[in-house]
Amino acid sequence: MQTMKRILGLPGLLVLALALWSTAPSHVQAQLTVDITKGFVEPLPIAISDFYADGNEGSEVGSDIAQVINDNLEGSGLFAPIDQRAFIQDPAALDAGPRFADWRMIDAEALVSGKVDMQNDGRMRVEFRLWDVLAEEQMQGLAYTTAPDNWRRIAHIISDEIYERLTGESGYFDTRIVYVAESGPQDRRVKRLAIMDQDGANHRFLTDGSSLVLTPRFSPTSQEITFMSYAGGAPRVHLLNLNTGQQEVLGEFPGMTFSPRFSPDGNKVILSMAEDGNSDIYTMDLRTRDMERLTDHPSIDTSPSYSPDGDRIVFNSDRSGQQQLYVMNADGSNVQRISFGDGRYATPVWSPRGDLIAFTRMSQGNFYVGVMKPDGSGERMISQGFLVEGPTWAPNGRVLAFFRQEPADSSGRVSSELVSVDVTGFNERVLPTPMDASDPAWSPLLTQPGTP
Repeated sequence: MQTMKRILGLPGLLVLALALWSTAPSHVQAQLTVDITKGFVEPLPIAISDFYADGNEGSEVGSDIAQVINDNLEGSGLFAPIDQRAFIQDPAALDAGPRFADWRMIDAEALVSGKVDMQNDGRMRVEFRLWDVLAEEQMQGLAYTTAPDNWRRIAHIISDEIYERLTGESGYFDTRIVYVAESGPQDRRVKRLAIMDQDGANHRFLTDGSSLVLTPRFSPTSQEITFMSYAGGAPRVHLLNLNTGQQEVLGEFPGMTFSPRFSPDGNKVILSMAEDGNSDIYTMDLRTRDMERLTDHPSIDTSPSYSPDGDRIVFNSDRSGQQQLYVMNADGSNVQRISFGDGRYATPVWSPRGDLIAFTRMSQGNFYVGVMKPDGSGERMISQGFLVEGPTWAPNGRVLAFFRQEPADSSGRVSSELVSVDVTGFNERVLPTPMDASDPAWSPLLTQPGTP
């Protein structure tokens, strides 16, 4: 057997993934794909069977895994899972292989089957297979061995494999989102850092709400977060290690520091520092703690974001008289304005693919989330609202999340929520959070390249 190309990267999580040989004839080539480049597409009908298992414990986990896969794929807007009540072949019979005629009868074009085995050493082995129903062949087959508590992550990883196999794009389901959880009246708002899986599961708070926190951002390894906090009374950029819970302030400076982000290699944090009413952009080397100033202008330069190759930086500045977007080299040279539309532009963030920059635009009393190419061409709005702001990219560069605030209700209460949307502007969905939410940041994939 061949080893899978990814293993799980979180400490304490051991997964062995093996490729399962296809039983299809070698001359048959699967043609089943989903084109996600055209905006709205007709969702692909897919059947997701409960994973077969011997014993009650394994059966429950097998059903739970199938449900998470179902929810992930349906939530992407690209797949239409078929109601299991229509299934003719049950999981036990499917373990021996599909009766493809049964699946064509319910209009399934793709089929997901799987098996759960609870092993004597206490670990769990999960295998899945993706079938092309029309071609009657296996498209993908993988097996994983892990602790039973990791069943949800296995479901996300399988979802990513299915997504990638059928769309040609990497998935985004085995990820987390950090955000600012908000509660309390508007004049005494409590803001805490919170983190959750991209589907809202495994939610927990990272700070206690005793200090105002803003703009959390993940490191490239997903194990650290940088954010701004008013702990101690002064706004400062902080680092938080998610594994240890250790928190530290990134230096003591005479002015306010804010809008932090990691460099693509994780060795630097780029941020804004304000002195005497003016802010410029700096980087801090996390190994030496040396600071480097990148802009030196009497205007306000802030909200920097690196390109994925680390060669360029996008930021917003009012140096033209109004808040606009600019791109410069990583050393601060060759500053060029890229936004020229009506209104003000803010919160730019470079796509992980490098092809687009997302931003917030404010024009004639309306807020928009939009994207443009790095040279400023191809600008288009993908969401509009009373207040929509703070876009963040899923690691595949195909999906965005942002937060949306609604106007105050009759009692004066203002609510805000996290929203995801396809980069084409379709499939806008609310992300579940237990309370009001703002300032989201999407993690990289938790599965890291490598071999077991």
